[in-house]
Amino acid sequence: MNPNQALWEKGDFTRIAETMRASGEALVASIGIMRGSDVLDLGCGDGTTALPAAKAGANVTGVDIARNLVEAGNGRAKAEGVMCRFQEGDASNLRDIKDDSFDLVISIFGAMFAPRPSDVAREMVRVTRPGGRIVMGNWIPNDPTLVAQILKISSSYSPPPPEGFVSPMTWGIEDNVVERFTSVGIPKPNISFARDSYEFNFAGTPAKFVDQFKAYYGPTMNAFDAAEKDGRADTLKGELVKLFESQNKSSDPSTTSVKATFLHVTVRKP
Repeated sequence: MNPNQALWEKGDFTRIAETMRASGEALVASIGIMRGSDVLDLGCGDGTTALPAAKAGANVTGVDIARNLVEAGNGRAKAEGVMCRFQEGDASNLRDIKDDSFDLVISIFGAMFAPRPSDVAREMVRVTRPGGRIVMGNWIPNDPTLVAQILKISSSYSPPPPEGFVSPMTWGIEDNVVERFTSVGIPKPNISFARDSYEFNFAGTPAKFVDQFKAYYGPTMNAFDAAEKDGRADTLKGELVKLFESQNKSSDPSTTSVKATFLHVTVRKP
């Protein structure tokens, strides 16, 4: 199996995505979805941004490498009565999608995790129509907020990556984003950046929220698997609980509310 597919099918990201719904809706509202436009949500998960885009009147196709998330997305669309189609696909090679198919390509914490980032940039540009947009949300390396720190802590417990591995966090560095898109024909002035945030709202304590990541989030699951083997699982959990507690802004001790900063990328195809 594709290692990236194995990573995201290992857990059940839907359980994490449930804590991110409000921010997904707010992001879609902020980027201006045109009614009747054709939208691709790449690395869509179970539809945190795809379903709000469809509800705004767009014709939305969601693509994700994890088959369980594709199934969950189609289930959510059916349950909510939303016309939105989810299908399996690899952001590095969108072989089933024709050139110039979409007015808008969205990828929020999705395509950044695909291997071969140069191929990902090429594919996103290829399937976008002239005059269309690409909008990415990417976690930022060494950012002090939640998700960047989860991934940093998890990587310190995980085995070394294979030779040639390119960290997904490199998508959070502006110079890298510019280099990847200009190399496939996007003029530098057509690429813009902003800092934005996603809020996680969980109906439980920070420690219980850590348990969700331990049980359902692929990168954290792998870190705990490795930590178990050398007797450091309790240490890893302790680090994560300390992180979650320090960033929790909820006034209710039985709930968790945390914001995480990301790089908001907008690319306009000539």
